[in-house]
Amino acid sequence: MRDAYHEELDSIGEGLVEMARLVGSAIGRATTAILDADLKLAESVIAADARVDDLQRDLEARAIALLARQQPVATDLRIVVTSLRMSADLERSGDLAQHVAKLARLRFPETAVPSDLHSTVLEMGQLAQRLMAKAAEVIITKDVDLALQLEQDDDAMDLLHRTLFQHLMDDRWRHGIETAVDVTLLGRYYERFADHAVSVAKRVVYLVTGEHADEIVQSSGTGAGSGENA
Repeated sequence: MRDAYHEELDSIGEGLVEMARLVGSAIGRATTAILDADLKLAESVIAADARVDDLQRDLEARAIALLARQQPVATDLRIVVTSLRMSADLERSGDLAQHVAKLARLRFPETAVPSDLHSTVLEMGQLAQRLMAKAAEVIITKDVDLALQLEQDDDAMDLLHRTLFQHLMDDRWRHGIETAVDVTLLGRYYERFADHAVSVAKRVVYLVTGEHADEIVQSSGTGAGSGENA
């Protein structure tokens, strides 16, 4: 019985990794769709989000069933509860990738991104994909040090987000209000996607140590200053 129980816990972890990989791929493909005005690719991203939703519901059902049947305590309870929270983060990440794809579909055959911002949005999309890939690795390896690095990596996304707003606030902006709204939304989608990747990594830290990531950083005296200055 215990072997079956731990196999079920392991399968929940594998489901989380699959979700992370799916949403990482989705944000990469959605970025291509919006920059290239690729309607077919946008539609495929939108449709594929159903798989992420199905995985999230399945993980939630299995986790709740484990809570009911096994009444886990200590570390096992932490695994189940934390897995539920991570699945919610990943499901929301999938929604954000879908939002990018829906904006690409809305503006087709035009692109929502002015040519002078293509490189910035491309970099945001690539960074979002890398952050989620690293979050998936953290789920697999339970590497606390790697998990803590994600918040520092996210500083780069915050910088790119600010870069978009600098363009929007520039007196030389010539692309109109509609495009300004599109760019504002895109920046928010990528910034929130990155936040969810960081959140997943932080939850792994809690799963492994029983401590919150912010508490570990503060006690070690590293990273706190860089976060405040970002």
